[in-house]
Amino acid sequence: MHILIAPQSLKGSLSAAETGAAIAQGVRNVFPTATITSIPIADGGEGTVQALIDATHGELRSQIVTGPAGEAVEAQYGLLGDGQGAVIEMAASSGLPLLRPAQRNPLTTTTYGVGELIKAALDQGRRHFILGIGGSATNDGGAGMAQALGADLLDQQGQSLPFGGAALAQLDRISIEKMDSRLQACHFEIACDVNNPLCGPSGASAIYGPQKGATPEMVAELDAALAHYASIIQRDLQRSVANIPGAGAAGGLGAGTLAFLNAELRPGARIILEALQLDEYMKNADLVITAEGRLDEQTAYGKSVGAIAALAKKHGLPVLALAGGLGKDYKGIYDLGIDGLMVLPSEPMSLVYAIEHAAPLMSEATERALQLFRMGLQYKGRLI
Repeated sequence: MHILIAPQSLKGSLSAAETGAAIAQGVRNVFPTATITSIPIADGGEGTVQALIDATHGELRSQIVTGPAGEAVEAQYGLLGDGQGAVIEMAASSGLPLLRPAQRNPLTTTTYGVGELIKAALDQGRRHFILGIGGSATNDGGAGMAQALGADLLDQQGQSLPFGGAALAQLDRISIEKMDSRLQACHFEIACDVNNPLCGPSGASAIYGPQKGATPEMVAELDAALAHYASIIQRDLQRSVANIPGAGAAGGLGAGTLAFLNAELRPGARIILEALQLDEYMKNADLVITAEGRLDEQTAYGKSVGAIAALAKKHGLPVLALAGGLGKDYKGIYDLGIDGLMVLPSEPMSLVYAIEHAAPLMSEATERALQLFRMGLQYKGRLI
């Protein structure tokens, strides 16, 4: 029997690789002679860099860059084991957790650090980029990123715009003549799981601005600034970005990657599964086991579990899902292609205890689930 383990991390307790190791231990307790392949998975959000580094035997790098409030921060990015790829989480340099609540101000926060991370990876010879853009503290349309890579965003006096989304209202001209020439040989895949346009009632400012500290008045100012920004991009770069689904992701960074990097916006889970060539691993598998911290009605929307199940069904494979807990309408995951699920707790326990003992609980839950799977094989006369 060949069992493919493709887990996500359990936030606050286990990385994707650690989750896979715990599941593997449970597998060996039931099927000691089984062939086990473990591929850590992510969906483009938190944990994406670590998962891809673990799966490809890559390397984690650190870089001092400009944080969202303009201060220096240490951010990590990944060099994939294939020698060509790099993976970056924009939240590492421009994320909301980097700011204290009193510092949150999307009028002035910047994505400059994202551009600096891209430049660092360019210096390492990387030309294929996977960029996760969740968890931003910014609303600058990726302007800071573009400036870090050499783009000139100028006001009427020919001066470079200062950091932040509010400054975009003063944009008079964009020039990309000084942008890093190495970008022309690069391919950027943007892990984007929202469909918001850049502007308007469902745009970056209106939907995500308040969580970044924007008042209603600030939302209106930022939305108008992004609309002006889009018009200048259209005029100077001949790129229409305002209404593209996903352009509003990460405070408009989606639009910025389209305009300045000729990027491709795609569901994060799909990008990761393709990068890890999970389809190839499934060709030799008999069972797929996946895991996530919580399974609920949101699992169908861009989550790895749903993407893994859909891929497994193309190969006619049964799928077992393990979870720390179940949420509202969790039964909908069966429609995604999940054949069975098991939660980690075997008895009443506190969340603190469950987090501290996540690894043995994961192994035990795997063992319980596979005993049932084994019974099914015996019933069908197919014990392997």
